[in-house]
Amino acid sequence: MNYEAITSILNDGLVLATGCTEPGALALTAATAAAHLGEEVKYIHTFASGNIIKNAYSAGIPGTDLVGIEYAVAIGAIVAKPEKQLQVINGLSAEQIQQASDMVKNKAVKVELAKVPEKLYIEVLVKGETKTAKAIIANVHTNVVYIEENGKVVLDKRQEEQSASGGYSDTEIKEILSVAKIYEYATTADLALLDKVKLSIDVNTAISNEGLANPYGLCIGRGFREDIEKGYRADSLVTYAMELASAGADARMAGADLPVVSNSGSGNQGIACTMPVVAVAKKRGASEEQMLRAATISHLMGIYIKSQFGRLSGFCGATVAGTGSACGIVYLLGGGLKEIENAVFNMIGNVTGMLCDGAKADCALKIATCTNAAMQAALMALKGIRVLSTDGIVEDDVEKTISNFAELGNGGSVQLDQLMLEMMLKKEKAAK
Repeated sequence: MNYEAITSILNDGLVLATGCTEPGALALTAATAAAHLGEEVKYIHTFASGNIIKNAYSAGIPGTDLVGIEYAVAIGAIVAKPEKQLQVINGLSAEQIQQASDMVKNKAVKVELAKVPEKLYIEVLVKGETKTAKAIIANVHTNVVYIEENGKVVLDKRQEEQSASGGYSDTEIKEILSVAKIYEYATTADLALLDKVKLSIDVNTAISNEGLANPYGLCIGRGFREDIEKGYRADSLVTYAMELASAGADARMAGADLPVVSNSGSGNQGIACTMPVVAVAKKRGASEEQMLRAATISHLMGIYIKSQFGRLSGFCGATVAGTGSACGIVYLLGGGLKEIENAVFNMIGNVTGMLCDGAKADCALKIATCTNAAMQAALMALKGIRVLSTDGIVEDDVEKTISNFAELGNGGSVQLDQLMLEMMLKKEKAAK
């Protein structure tokens, strides 16, 4: 067991971020370009891939009433602190918010669709009075692959295979991890290696509590509690897991000024990998160690599947996170490796095909749905019940089943993804 490699993959996959990850990546790209300009930014021209546009144009900016791509890049250029990474839009002053609003109002920010093969691609050109600078982020939300100052290239990594935070590539992650290795690592690793997982529990619980305490977005999480009080729902393990998971997404997608620990570049996936496990652990009186190990299973499963699935896809990432949390829940309820594999079969046999139509308020609704499915998958697995290899894309081998799921999420969803983006852009134009 390569504990060092798996710990590195885990730590690289769990990143502290404020707000929706795609606006954060847009702001980071703009901040990187602005930091290399050497003077005040007067104009911003952004090219972004379809998946970035889809996931950013309806997402709130933390601590503001602003929504969308133009504001994200304007804020990033004004802050100009790329060292803040995905927290570059955190802790904004009233003056910075006003500056960003003025830039957008004065049409000093232009956004276009980038015609590139990458699903995750952001290119930002900033102009001052006399200078220009450009930055490109590709494949991973924090991965700067190109920087240019006044036409002079100062960084170019566009031909290299990209990895998160300079760590292992997706190809290497697939080679290092497996469902069996994840289970062994999570159940035997020294707890001192799991600090990032502990951080995810603390940070994501805080934003979940915020979503329960105050009305955000569609109030999916608060709605579960209200339904319980009215007698419409039972105060069950399943309801509690759905409540905590969706409340975090409610607050995050509405722009609550609190960080999350993301998983594989997705804040919602970070919440959905964490909070169902936390809910079950709390409701069942599990020890802190049991909760920590269960959350480690969930996060590593999310990272492992996402490394094959793609960080941005036409399919909803809540299906990936739900698969991870189902495995963590199985562990908390006394299951072992076989039951965890069964949970994977059950999830992939159930929610495969849920489409992603952008990052927005109803992401909390999809997280609630996938959390419910995760609980069902886990409870079935514990009874020895699994979707059989005669059914759909599920096979007898869990790794092959995950591979089938990933193949659909990559090649199979491309046409659907393009069609959905076209619908969204037509709707946006009609609104204008």
